[in-house]
Amino acid sequence: NQIYIRGLIEFTNYCKNDCYYCGIRCSNHQLTRYRLTKEEILNCCKKGYSLGFRTFVLQGGEDAYYNDERMVDIVSTIRNHYPDCAITLSLGERSYESYQKLYNAGANRYLLRHETANREHYEMLHPSTMSLTNRMECLRNLHSIGYQVGCGFMVGSPFQTTETLAEDLLFIQDFKPEMVGIGPYISHKDTPFKNKTNGTLEDTLLLISILRLIHPNLLLPATTALGTIAEDGREQGILAGANVIMPNLSPVNIRDQYSLYDNKLCTGDEDAEHIQQLRGRIGRAEDRPPASSGKVDAGTEGELRIQGSRDTRMERPQVPRLQVRGKAREHRGKTENLIQQGHRAEPAAEQVEPTKQRNQEIAYDRSGSRGHHRVPIQIRKR
Repeated sequence: NQIYIRGLIEFTNYCKNDCYYCGIRCSNHQLTRYRLTKEEILNCCKKGYSLGFRTFVLQGGEDAYYNDERMVDIVSTIRNHYPDCAITLSLGERSYESYQKLYNAGANRYLLRHETANREHYEMLHPSTMSLTNRMECLRNLHSIGYQVGCGFMVGSPFQTTETLAEDLLFIQDFKPEMVGIGPYISHKDTPFKNKTNGTLEDTLLLISILRLIHPNLLLPATTALGTIAEDGREQGILAGANVIMPNLSPVNIRDQYSLYDNKLCTGDEDAEHIQQLRGRIGRAEDRPPASSGKVDAGTEGELRIQGSRDTRMERPQVPRLQVRGKAREHRGKTENLIQQGHRAEPAAEQVEPTKQRNQEIAYDRSGSRGHHRVPIQIRKR
């Protein structure tokens, strides 16, 4: 019953990999490359902190320039400047030792999409220099070190089938990540997959709903790709079960250069400077202290109704019972069929130990409406 707002910093679009679907692949010589300096990254954090953000997500391609020494320096400096904030990294595949150094420097979370749990499908999406075995090993290493880990996949990626999607869901159910990032596949004009069919909003919303049912406590973003494929895509993602949005803290002049796919949403409501507009698109919000209970039950037809107590020490919302109403009902039949095939909803995850430094939060009560769908919810900046 909360939406978590996190500040995204896309600090490099250099990447050594040549993934066939990605706009920042190393073979794309049409792209203007950039790297942010340590000072520029810190300025992004400073701006985000002043806006109330208490989680910074540092995302970039696999750029060898940002070696362990540079990244440890950046992460430790952010940790020292903002001890009450969470630091999330999304830097791709690295060694166990590298992940350990970054964790010791102060990183809390790590996002690494597995892309697909099917080996043959993985090989269709990536060159031979990359392997699903190594990707899965990285995810296991991150978990064993102590990170809160996120995986994920594209919905509607080339050569994806119902069977490969089922494998993804089974993997997620078994791996039990804290976060899962999914969004529709969108092609890029400077990749080998430029003529491949894009994923759909409907399929993405269906998968978000399924993930919420099989993993009730999951942190599940309404991604920029959703906002790119449909004007109200992120709002529909929230209605389907997403509970994280990540406004962009990156310098405005480089946002369109982090071009993973065509027509990426990079100005307007998705950025941190327009947080008020974004908040208005999700629903009306009022500042208030963090609530001690997450119980919401307005009883209005068309609601996504969520009930459950919340421990303010927790990193994630606790949702023992989820009832779907209104728009999300469209997905129930397909969802139940898939669950009956082996994806049974699991109970709320066991409570994790609180972090040593509690994140300061800014809470907003929100009861907004879009058409006849009313969604009582809280927005939290993490």
